[in-house]
Amino acid sequence: MSSLKQQVKELIISALELEDIKPENIDDAAPLFGEGLGLDSIDSLELGIALKKKFGVKFSAENADNKKHFASVDALVEYIEAAGGTS
Repeated sequence: MSSLKQQVKELIISALELEDIKPENIDDAAPLFGEGLGLDSIDSLELGIALKKKFGVKFSAENADNKKHFASVDALVEYIEAAGGTS
């Protein structure tokens, strides 16, 4: 697992207080919302804030691509890398 993927998974767990989940239990390609990890819209707001604080990436409520960026860990990592996010 790449270091960035590990960091994103750890951030998801800590920011959303998912105490029963370990990073290795989150499938990189599995959906984060709905049937996958089961996150909801409030979780997306909290996660967006945490990602901004840690990696300096921003999400806009008007951006239609947000759903695509939050689709999975792989998608988040791709967005962070493309946006030049750093920890």
